[in-house]
Amino acid sequence: MDSTNNIELQYIKSISIDHRKKYAQYFTPFQIAEVMSAWLLGNKELKYVLDPAIGLGIFPRVLLNAKPKLKIKGFDVDEVIYREVKDIFRDNHDVSLSLQDYMYNDWENKYDGIICNPPYFKFHNYDNKNVLAEIEERVSCKLNGFTNLYTLFLLKSINQLNDGGRLAYIVPSEFMNSDYGKLVKGYLIESKTLRYIFPINFKENIFDDATTTASIILCANDGRADDVTFCGIDSLDGLDLIKAIISGYPSSSIGNQYKISEINPNIKWKAYYQTQNGVRYKDLVSFSSFAKVSRGMASGDNKYFVFNKEKALRYNINSEFLKPCICKSTDVKKDIFTKKDYDNLVNNNKNIFLLDAVGANDENVLSYIKFGEENHVNKKYLTSKRSPWYSLEKRSPAPIWVSVFSRNGLKFIRNEANIANLTAFHCIYPHDNLIESIDVDLLFAYLLTDTAREIFLDNSREYGNGLTKFEPNDLNTGKAVDLSRLSSKQVATILKYLSVYKITNDKKIIKKIDKIIKQRFLK
Repeated sequence: MDSTNNIELQYIKSISIDHRKKYAQYFTPFQIAEVMSAWLLGNKELKYVLDPAIGLGIFPRVLLNAKPKLKIKGFDVDEVIYREVKDIFRDNHDVSLSLQDYMYNDWENKYDGIICNPPYFKFHNYDNKNVLAEIEERVSCKLNGFTNLYTLFLLKSINQLNDGGRLAYIVPSEFMNSDYGKLVKGYLIESKTLRYIFPINFKENIFDDATTTASIILCANDGRADDVTFCGIDSLDGLDLIKAIISGYPSSSIGNQYKISEINPNIKWKAYYQTQNGVRYKDLVSFSSFAKVSRGMASGDNKYFVFNKEKALRYNINSEFLKPCICKSTDVKKDIFTKKDYDNLVNNNKNIFLLDAVGANDENVLSYIKFGEENHVNKKYLTSKRSPWYSLEKRSPAPIWVSVFSRNGLKFIRNEANIANLTAFHCIYPHDNLIESIDVDLLFAYLLTDTAREIFLDNSREYGNGLTKFEPNDLNTGKAVDLSRLSSKQVATILKYLSVYKITNDKKIIKKIDKIIKQRFLK
């Protein structure tokens, strides 16, 4: 039986990418399927195997080549791929296939081995309310409403392991470092089945057409619950390391081993498999000590609410009903965004305004509101929850903006134009009250340094091809050096350097600020 990826490659050529995305069909490379199968095959009692998202059957193909007498059950919800996989296994009566949703079926059965590359759907792309209710009732655990579907597959499968059974899943690494993942990680620990996590940090994506990093998770219901091993894999050669670890189970000592009692579900698990940059520094505090980070404004329908100068003239919308607002991160070219930069964007007909029409009696504005209702803008997800539907989120302009996604470190912008921003940037509001206060320019100067970006990286979420993402809470709970410990002379020097940088935009100046920070805070 073909245990290469030739079948998957032919399918990709013949089936549209839209169809594959609709069903989250990202196929497992053969080398990874082989490693995951080796974990199941290590169970000498392996007889009955489940693949909850069988796709084109790469896992059964690999398993049956190694152990032809296995009985395998597979689920899928896509009729197209179901017909294909049925044809692949037409001569094997030990492979039974079901065109059903795994999440609502097969709860009563237990298996010696479960192996899966589950569908990667975000919470808003599937029937999450009903699926969550189903799994919370069956597994007796409370989950976050933002939980992604692939983790629900994982939790259900753990619940279906026979005594001595083994599980191998490949999933996006995201859940280990996200807020919704805390409850999932808690269940993994409580189940006492988690044995290995192998984050795969290849430079290229594991799955074609999917920008995400992946991890192989190996579980066993065998009573050996003392230790959990984390081991990062950064190349295909590292897959041989996984095979060596599997063959030595349970006594293998490769990787970072922790007692299960030491593992904290409430922190980002990258701390268990990546060296943390913050350990090089002393006097670290939570960034929330200095500021609060919030997401940018969400319009509800950018096509409707966002204006440039030409669109304003076309609909005769007066400037008093247009709120200055950065709508795209690419429109901000420098670290300091000034009134002059804003004026240039206006004159270059960039999208730099939001309709701000609450209380307007202007007939042109009222006509545009009616136009929105005729096009059902008022019935969109966010607008339908607002009163009136065309009102904007109440958000003060943030003194500092920060990028959401990046490949070369976080990008911080000083908003000297004092205008609003959409979700292209997060907002940073430095504290200024009787209890906590920080000079905005001092904080901004620090944020421009390599030190700040390096420490924040400990709290990032990693995607494919070196892409990182920060949610507001990743920054709020991230670490920063305690700027209050700088001497008045150091503060004055930093502020002097920043004032020069604002004029010259010379990156060497930032290096000088970073040198002061490092001299004070490096261990």
